[in-house]
Amino acid sequence: MAKILLDAGHGPATPGKRSPDGKLLEFSFNSAVAEMIKQTLHSEGVEVVLSHSPNRDVPLAERTSLANKLNVDAFVSIHANAFGNGWNEAQGIETYIYPKASKQSEALAAVVHTSLISACRRKDRGVKTANFAVLRDTKMPAILVECGFMTNREEADLLLQNGYRKQCARAIAFGILAWLYHGNQ
Repeated sequence: MAKILLDAGHGPATPGKRSPDGKLLEFSFNSAVAEMIKQTLHSEGVEVVLSHSPNRDVPLAERTSLANKLNVDAFVSIHANAFGNGWNEAQGIETYIYPKASKQSEALAAVVHTSLISACRRKDRGVKTANFAVLRDTKMPAILVECGFMTNREEADLLLQNGYRKQCARAIAFGILAWLYHGNQ
């Protein structure tokens, strides 16, 4: 049975991870989407492990250590993006992999990203590389998805909506399943 670790990026008390008006806490978006993805993957026979906690900010090293210890098939970190501290025009969806990522990470990022763009119809900011701890310190294919900008008024409103959260979750789950069963040869 395939095993996926879902990471609702950051934590409930991480400072600054909110929209400029304070209406949207990033963790509330990330954790809601992670839970929806978990339900979809479970219904398809995939085991899901969550690396986050609703009660505390789980350190990055603890998240990656858990993934490595459990030897999961993939690590998927869910986020809402931000640019600066105030409202601005930055918008869209982007997906990150480690600069020296494996071909499997590249394939996972490509299929999840394409699925998100198709489902959510937001600006395509592409698949990018970054030296993020959750991408660098994991031993399995790992991606980090940014589902929209909390600092863009239109996208902040979307990130608050259950319908948009479901779109993101379904798209990410679809991408994971497609990668697991068709693209991870």
